[in-house]
Amino acid sequence: MTFARLLILLLLFSMAACTEPESVVTVDMSKVESAAQLGTTSAITYAYLPQYSHSVSFERHRRVLEYLRHKTGLSLRQVFPNTFAEHIKMVERGEIDISFTNPFVYISLARLGSEAFARIVEPDGGANFQGQIIVRVDNPAINSLEDCRGKRIIAVDPNSAGGFLYPFGLFFDHGITQKDFQEVAFATGAGGRQEAVVLAVYTGAYDVGTIRKGTLDVVRDKIDLEQIRVLAESRPYPGWVYSVRKGFDPATKDKITQALLDLSMSRREDATVLAAAGMIDIISARDEDYEPIRSLIRRLNLNGDFQ
Repeated sequence: MTFARLLILLLLFSMAACTEPESVVTVDMSKVESAAQLGTTSAITYAYLPQYSHSVSFERHRRVLEYLRHKTGLSLRQVFPNTFAEHIKMVERGEIDISFTNPFVYISLARLGSEAFARIVEPDGGANFQGQIIVRVDNPAINSLEDCRGKRIIAVDPNSAGGFLYPFGLFFDHGITQKDFQEVAFATGAGGRQEAVVLAVYTGAYDVGTIRKGTLDVVRDKIDLEQIRVLAESRPYPGWVYSVRKGFDPATKDKITQALLDLSMSRREDATVLAAAGMIDIISARDEDYEPIRSLIRRLNLNGDFQ
């Protein structure tokens, strides 16, 4: 059989198939259901307070969410507030279920009914962390905390623990208040505020900056760190904390808590998850753990002179 005749036969068979009668399907339009929108209310929302850029936040916690989905069978998605204040508002509106925040912001969330359930252990600070005060190495006018008087200072955010509360507590211990600076500014923009403070000092836009310890490692590939000097560090305070919003299902919270507490650096897969997030362990937490933060807030009179 020639190729042409074979092709004609194949066409005839396909045409015959197309003309076969199809069964009739009756549609009852009186029975209609609304389809749920994809990716809206079903997933538990998880947010990392935007101390760094959104890309850093995503990469640090992407594996944590993947682990939680696999371990618990729950649907979780990461959301990205642009500012510390927006994060707090989103929790208040019920748009963030699980928050990973600094302890200063947690105090604000606790006032809204949020509940602490876990805290992290970091490689260099244990279950606590510190704030740092930085200057340029080549700034001859600043060699001590006292030299910061009358200078321009930039902090991360009014709700930042390591990037504002802890360093300003250190200033306060040395008799230096907000009024003693020529200018007190805060980093602006969506996320990335820790990096913004370092860059502001690096470029000379400000004389002094306050950041959380560990930030300089994040910007190591962006600037020459030899040009930045850590002038002083605060005392350690309780570290970053996981909390759930008011009204969150207790059974679901317990399931997530257990999954996080089960993470161990002794297992290779878990170590990858923890290391990417800048942690070496996750331990249980209670609201009482953060009384030292409340004490510092009262001491600095943050409802008065510092706002």
